[in-house]
Amino acid sequence: MGANGMVSSAHPLASQAGLSVLIDGGNAFDAAVATAAALNVVEPYMSGVGGIGLALAYVAKEGRIRALNFSGRAPLAAVPEAFTNETKGDGILAAMVPGNVAGWLTLHESYGTLERGRLFAPAIGYAESGFPVTYINSAIIAETADTLLKFPGSASIILDESGRAPAPGSRLRMPQLAATLREVAAGGAETFYRGDLARRIVDGARELGGLYSYEDFAGYQCEWQEPISIGYRGYEVYTTPPNSSGFQVLQTLKLMETAGPAEIVFQHPDTVHLMLEAVKLCVTDRIEYAGDPDYVTAPLQRLLSEAYARRQRDRIDTSRAAPVRGERYSEERAIGALEPGSPEEFDGGMTTHFAAADRDGNVVTITQTLGGGFGSGAAVGGTGVFLNNMASYFELEEGSPNRIGPGKRVDFVVAPTQTLRGGDLLLSMGTPGSWGILQTTPQFVSNVLDLGMDVQQAIEAPRFRYFNGLQVKMEERFPLHLRRELERRGHRVEVIEAWSRVVGGAQAIMVDRKRGAFQGGADPRRDGYALGW
Repeated sequence: MGANGMVSSAHPLASQAGLSVLIDGGNAFDAAVATAAALNVVEPYMSGVGGIGLALAYVAKEGRIRALNFSGRAPLAAVPEAFTNETKGDGILAAMVPGNVAGWLTLHESYGTLERGRLFAPAIGYAESGFPVTYINSAIIAETADTLLKFPGSASIILDESGRAPAPGSRLRMPQLAATLREVAAGGAETFYRGDLARRIVDGARELGGLYSYEDFAGYQCEWQEPISIGYRGYEVYTTPPNSSGFQVLQTLKLMETAGPAEIVFQHPDTVHLMLEAVKLCVTDRIEYAGDPDYVTAPLQRLLSEAYARRQRDRIDTSRAAPVRGERYSEERAIGALEPGSPEEFDGGMTTHFAAADRDGNVVTITQTLGGGFGSGAAVGGTGVFLNNMASYFELEEGSPNRIGPGKRVDFVVAPTQTLRGGDLLLSMGTPGSWGILQTTPQFVSNVLDLGMDVQQAIEAPRFRYFNGLQVKMEERFPLHLRRELERRGHRVEVIEAWSRVVGGAQAIMVDRKRGAFQGGADPRRDGYALGW
């Protein structure tokens, strides 16, 4: 709880960095930049300067929500023929032009109040002096060590001399990254995209066989956009527009709205089955329609309409699970797999999430990523910057709306959400988790809006995630009788650990304007921590 502001992120030191900015008189935009930069250090495998992201910002003085797209672009040399399925997902060819620095600094330049140096100071301090490695830090680094070992310069930044992950409690120092953050704080976007840092990153990537050019960096700009939204049981739920796939979240909620309030019961087999089947239908539509809006147009007005939701609801068999074709585009489909709906009939991959709110009513909600653990694995040019591998989210198949191409934006699975009630910001929620983001977000948003949970309860409640066919992974905290009933209906339930990173790591802030208080929630599936003052 807090009366003056709140920050919730996937690491306590990052939340503390943002909160310290609020206490020093900064606003939510300042706090978001400080938190984002700190996460680069204390969660180096999840996000950072070499990554990409999206933001939703409730701007109190303007009374509106804005979306900021800093999801990067494929290099101009990224023609499909330059890749194989392996190189698209792994190594230096998989690196897209980073957008995070542009996004952070645009938020600050548009609405921030404090000097850049103050915002980057905590991250620089953690990188220079070192921070204590947590148990989750150590475990994830160990899981992704093979990616780092492909690049000796990268391994030397994170791993010990034997190539092992640092032990919990040891201090991890990253002086190269500290120097880079100091350069960004001093020189802003100019140095990162058109100055010395750009030159070192481009040259370093090209030495490893990458596709970057100076033109790729010099021409990159992030973009303010209009968010997309739905009405949901008296609330207005917002998320980011394409090339974000956030419309799948809204579509799932819209389909769930076809059930009356009395039909939404916590851990009731009928409710869980409905959510499972709704998710599958919406996954299928997302695969069909998602991509860079410069090249493909998703029929959002129809996909998010009440008429389409009712039609899709009619396709759900309440007694039997339907197979799904998978989480991404494929020319091969399982026999009997769901096909996308027909909205034209109506008129009508390692990621982190955080949020910051201030006493003036501003709320900034950001999801940012490197793609896989440490992204491409390449830290280039002596900068300490790990480059993303987000080209892995493109497809190579000619028929895909998300096929890779020069300068294209990827179908981006992150989907931060903000919810209004009566025109006032009520709720900020989001999560990492690859394509699972689009499945797990409706679950915890519904926990708040439908079931009346507080944000911590909503985050801690067990979650599921679909993959292929009839397979669904469910945390073991779902009761046995529920899992057995779902199996009777044809779902192939795979039980995963009670608090699994497979189903994300959500963070949330709820604003209680009547009482003048903030509630923060953070996910114990990772090192999540919410701090208010």
